[in-house]
Amino acid sequence: MIRRIGFEEAKALLDSEPEAVLLDVREEAEYITGHAADAVLLPVDELTDETALDAIPSLETPVLVYCRSGYRSNVAAHRLEEYGYERIYDLGSLIGWPYGLE
Repeated sequence: MIRRIGFEEAKALLDSEPEAVLLDVREEAEYITGHAADAVLLPVDELTDETALDAIPSLETPVLVYCRSGYRSNVAAHRLEEYGYERIYDLGSLIGWPYGLE
């Protein structure tokens, strides 16, 4: 199931569930200009069931997905759902992320 969440709820989830994966589905050039701390880069164009397994430990692991505008995070979230992931959270856009960028 995909759930749309905001930044505050995302931060609380990341703090309470250390195994959660924060997935940046933008391109590498975008990622290196600034990304959320501890985010894992997996561009949506490279997202397959195999690459997802490399980035996300299990189908039960909470996965928080974001991009620049929200379009690619939505695509990625639905793809992850098709692959069998159970706890998918779509953050949409990273714009305005108040917890600092790396």
